[in-house]
Amino acid sequence: MKKRVSVLLVFLLSALLLSGCARTIEELYSPPKRSEEYNKLQSAIDIAMAGLEYAAPLTGENQQAVQMADLDGNGTEEYLVFARGNSDNPLQILLFSQLEDGDVVISEVISSDGSAFDLVQYEEIDGKPGLELVVGRQVSDQLMGSVCVYSFSSGRAERLVNAGYSKLLTLDLGGSTQKELLLIQRGESDLANAVAVLYRYRNKSMVRSLEVELSRPANSVKRVAAGKLQCGTPAVCVSSSTEESSIRTDIMILNDDRLMKIYVRDAAHETVPALGNYYVYPDDTDEDGIMEIPSLIPVQPLSALWNADEQYLIRWYSVDSAGKQTDKLYSFHNYADGWYLELDSAWTDRLTVSKVGSTYAFYMWDNQFEEATPVFTIYALSGSNRETQATDDVRFILQSSPDVIFAARLEADMSKYGIDENYLKNSFHLIHQEWKSGEM
Repeated sequence: MKKRVSVLLVFLLSALLLSGCARTIEELYSPPKRSEEYNKLQSAIDIAMAGLEYAAPLTGENQQAVQMADLDGNGTEEYLVFARGNSDNPLQILLFSQLEDGDVVISEVISSDGSAFDLVQYEEIDGKPGLELVVGRQVSDQLMGSVCVYSFSSGRAERLVNAGYSKLLTLDLGGSTQKELLLIQRGESDLANAVAVLYRYRNKSMVRSLEVELSRPANSVKRVAAGKLQCGTPAVCVSSSTEESSIRTDIMILNDDRLMKIYVRDAAHETVPALGNYYVYPDDTDEDGIMEIPSLIPVQPLSALWNADEQYLIRWYSVDSAGKQTDKLYSFHNYADGWYLELDSAWTDRLTVSKVGSTYAFYMWDNQFEEATPVFTIYALSGSNRETQATDDVRFILQSSPDVIFAARLEADMSKYGIDENYLKNSFHLIHQEWKSGEM
């Protein structure tokens, strides 16, 4: 049975735990009363929090000071309160359980050093009943944090891992229901390349893999993302910035219980330059479950004076475990305005783009690259009369967001290339921000 994690704030518990269905008119118009269960929980928390303050995790999905999870697998969720005090181990995780008579009691306190809880996750790691608690902590002003993994299958907290990290990710590289813990750690010095290590639960303990050296130092790592290779093998991509404002990505898999890097064969570029102020990361762009790697293609400029407004297309390709490339799709990404357009590979080598403000005009070169014909224009309209503008002058709407309408206009008959209104509507997509890292 799939295990469940639910998270809520203390002030929401009263609404969730109210009992009774039949209400009189007077009851409906009177302030809601807190249930006795809520009152018992609040009373227990108030007593335990004496001298402490709430300290909600700073990043990740679980950023509430009070959370709920079935840690021991008995079918009943425990309450977890994240707090901070003034002792030598100031960070406190207070665990509360509900007894059969409805009373709520504090069952355990996990104390640790550090200045703040960085992140909290609940994962299946040891294959036993219940969810393991993954807790990352900020321990100093330095780059490294500290992560602990706790198992509660015995009824009490048992620490499985205690290690330093600069980035961490729970993922499934082994192809089972049990997650692994991937840590990106600092090298021997601030200038040395970072290393990646993988912790897996095997033979009643967490086993640490051999270190894999990455291409850049730990403070250069921008994003760590899990995905699959073209052959279906689970993989993880670690993307780091370079001094030239480019992104370099290390791809790793688990092969015969060994963490190892994949080296891409015939790679045109080892690094991917930034597009303006935006880094381009590996992503499942076509949403087929396979991770695509980006490669930038500069377009032929309309004039020699066009260097300040240089545009790029993106070739997205996947790799297999042997590093062999497979072309997946081509696109034009406008990260600044938050949209991208899928392109037909048959004519991307002849396409060029000109930008004026938030308007992008697309041209098609002839076979000799002597003359460029306007094909279509894409507009980002944000004024008060944007709805009218979106359909004026033979324009049509591509997509709308709360503040912007994206519209297009065909500039020439390019039906022989399959470019028409339906093509543009089907090929136009909004870019969704990556919440885990804040990067696009």
